[in-house]
Amino acid sequence: MDLSTAFPTLVTDLPAAFSMSVVGLVGLAMIVLDAFRNDHPAIPWLGVAALGVSAAWEATHLGAPQSTVFFETLRTGGFVAFINLIILLTGLATILLSVPYLNQLRYDYGEVYALIMFSTVGMIMLGSANNMVSIFLGLETMSVCLYVLTGFIREDEGAVESALKYFLLGAFSTGFFLYGIALMYGATGTMALPAMAAAELGTLSTRLLFWGGFALFLVGFFFKVSAAPFHMWTPDVYQGAPTPLTGYMSTATKAAAFAALILVLVHAVPGGEWQLSVAAVAVLTMVIGNVMALAQTNVKRLLAYSSIAHAGYVLVGLSAGTSAGYAGALFYLLVYAVMNIGAFGVMSMLEWDGKEGREQTLSSLAGIANDRPVLGSTMGIFMLSLIGFPPLGGFAGKYFVFAPAVDAGLTWLVVIGVLMSALSAYYYLRVVYVFWMQSADDVEATDPVRAAAFPRATVAATGTLVVCAVALVVLGVFFGGVLETTLGFFESTAMATAP
Repeated sequence: MDLSTAFPTLVTDLPAAFSMSVVGLVGLAMIVLDAFRNDHPAIPWLGVAALGVSAAWEATHLGAPQSTVFFETLRTGGFVAFINLIILLTGLATILLSVPYLNQLRYDYGEVYALIMFSTVGMIMLGSANNMVSIFLGLETMSVCLYVLTGFIREDEGAVESALKYFLLGAFSTGFFLYGIALMYGATGTMALPAMAAAELGTLSTRLLFWGGFALFLVGFFFKVSAAPFHMWTPDVYQGAPTPLTGYMSTATKAAAFAALILVLVHAVPGGEWQLSVAAVAVLTMVIGNVMALAQTNVKRLLAYSSIAHAGYVLVGLSAGTSAGYAGALFYLLVYAVMNIGAFGVMSMLEWDGKEGREQTLSSLAGIANDRPVLGSTMGIFMLSLIGFPPLGGFAGKYFVFAPAVDAGLTWLVVIGVLMSALSAYYYLRVVYVFWMQSADDVEATDPVRAAAFPRATVAATGTLVVCAVALVVLGVFFGGVLETTLGFFESTAMATAP
């Protein structure tokens, strides 16, 4: 690299990183404002404005050609714009849902919203990485912020325990991740993803070094997306973290991590040697997530195991190793983000235990839809979409990850996925039943009576849930345009298909 042109090149490339720059700079501005005007009510709305402007920018670049910037360390263009749009809109919805929730708990700290912004910056870098160093920087920027957000309510022992578990296991997985990168670099002599694919692995020892490193690399990623058997942290962390932030962790984190994994599979490891390994992890993830969710009485733990299961469905699409499989996975990530951010948003407005919903049982919300019909109706849509009922987005999403796997000869994997989806109907419909069809009098004798005061439902927060519910209907009916867009991201990429 010619260092004499480094700074002019960086300046020239800055517009391509518009979203990352805006979100990061506004995050810094929020910290400065908080230092002089502690917990000023305008702080979250600065974040909303920055995320909204950035999302609009990315929406206009969905059709842009894919290229690289910053000396080929980051990618730009359609694929990256699509992932960034999911991340930014998820962050925007999280802030809108967090304002009334944190006000109710009296923990509406300005730095919380700044941490959401900085975590978003890490996710954007992770989802646009073209180099192993960029992947690591994005992963750690995202993770460190999430560790703090999980346990920022320091007076609550559940939140502190969740943050400690998340931090310790996250640091452990980072070790696997770094060792994997080191071994892959040792085998190929490069950190750039396309150069890895072009590297010669002429000897048996070199191939063993590369594939051993890739296996360790996958362990780090499987931890971040809550894939089994690296999922053990997920239920405890999701249960103890503040509810709107749990929704953020379960959606934006998965979108960024899966995007980075797709980039690695497409550009660095385009062969099909890894298909069966990923398929095996997908089976384990779907089975463990759905079976464990059956026994849950706490809605946040139920949604945590549900999140594990849905990571398995995305892995089914990736197992195909084809353009259609990757495009279906991207579509599913969009639908999943809408479903889960909405489900956790509803629960944040129905939380009465004062402990981030950690001790709140599902049956204690019996008949709540009669008092809160908007929340009950939107929750019903989210649950039905998570099952995969047509014509909601969840049905289209599952079809577009299952169909490429069948075409790739993985019919047995799709059969397991369909059976697990059918099994999930039990615990998702149980939520709908309790909300709409069960009476509070039926459970009063066995469950603590819910408190009268729920978090105040603001217009912005309620509107966010309604928009999410409507978006699921739109995505389920008019899915063609979105899928055509995601397929276009992989048209010019040479990839091996399953034999």
